[in-house]
Amino acid sequence: MLTPAAKAELEKQQYRIVGSHSAVKTCGWTKNMINGQGGCYKLKFYGIMSNQCMQMTTSISCANRCTFCWRGYKAPVSKEWKWEVDDPNMIYEKSLEAHHKLLIGFGGSAKANKTAYNKSKEVRHVALSLTGEPITYPQMNELIDKFHADGISTFLVTNSQYPEHIKHLHPITQLYCSVDAPTKELLKEVDVPLFADFWVRMIQSLEYLAQKKQRTCIRLTVIKSINDILPEKYAELITLGSPDFIEVKAYMHVGPSQQRLSKDNMPMHEEVVVFSKQLVEFLPEYEIVSEHIPSRVIMFAKKKYKQVDGWHTWIDFDKFEELALSGKEFGSDDYLRKTPQVGLSGKGSKERGEEFKRKIEAKKKALELPIFVDEETQEMEFYGEGNEKPKVAFLDSPGSN
Repeated sequence: MLTPAAKAELEKQQYRIVGSHSAVKTCGWTKNMINGQGGCYKLKFYGIMSNQCMQMTTSISCANRCTFCWRGYKAPVSKEWKWEVDDPNMIYEKSLEAHHKLLIGFGGSAKANKTAYNKSKEVRHVALSLTGEPITYPQMNELIDKFHADGISTFLVTNSQYPEHIKHLHPITQLYCSVDAPTKELLKEVDVPLFADFWVRMIQSLEYLAQKKQRTCIRLTVIKSINDILPEKYAELITLGSPDFIEVKAYMHVGPSQQRLSKDNMPMHEEVVVFSKQLVEFLPEYEIVSEHIPSRVIMFAKKKYKQVDGWHTWIDFDKFEELALSGKEFGSDDYLRKTPQVGLSGKGSKERGEEFKRKIEAKKKALELPIFVDEETQEMEFYGEGNEKPKVAFLDSPGSN
């Protein structure tokens, strides 16, 4: 799948190639959490612990050349799988091995939190979203089952170009479909797809997404002055896919995308909030639930997740594992946990900084425990004495767990 030049380029960017078509790379949020600097948006929205998450893909190849992607044009593209198929057990074992090797330097780091680093040795989550189109791997279901059997949750992202793969996919902890534009013409401009019937494929993907019983999410990547238009058309596509959650995220001006887009195309968090508020007006089944300012992302959820005692967007991972291994049918309502903190701050990043600094000093003295803090979201994650599971709290809600 990879030419020598493409492989060398990826390795220079700290990817680790696994077999002939898979790859692993340490997420910046995994590093941040080990260093005591807070977790990613999936912690705030869904309850994963970033220091226990592995970021990978089972196919470096993709059927799009998206303008906003950080991939270079040396990366492979193809409409069909035309390579040898690596064994899923090998991919599983070698990916974990590569992931741990990438983190081993934290063991001797003076600034790393030892508790967080030691916990990172047990991977509990895998984000199959690193690059390419992982869903095209012919033995994906076998690999997914292996992850679940070993207590590892799965977050899988697809570019909505392989509807039959979505249809036949085994249960995923949370399955994502990307919707990168509200119209056929604009999708062609933004995603630069290889498939001539790219729009039909996306529509079919969304139709199959709506049939899934487990948690689903539609992700919009907002590129300022390009695809941040026609919220009513986005709403039509979202309604077709009927996802449990929606993530509206800013395009980030990084990697080779800088050669195709300008920095002006990267929205501020406040601009993502404005677009999200426009979009939710056309989605009566949904509400805006939360935000993660450093990632410039807003999360919507179906109103059914708002129960008597509050929102329940977090995941009971132990329950999901039990259900996934039971062989019985189950749905997204069967593995919920209460969300500790919700709502929009109404503030920009700088405004929250000073407020945070004042509060965190007092909290550090009160909690004589290893804590991890996020200066933007005011999240704290900490391990209680003798507790195997992490607790999560927020500065403004010290009783949450």
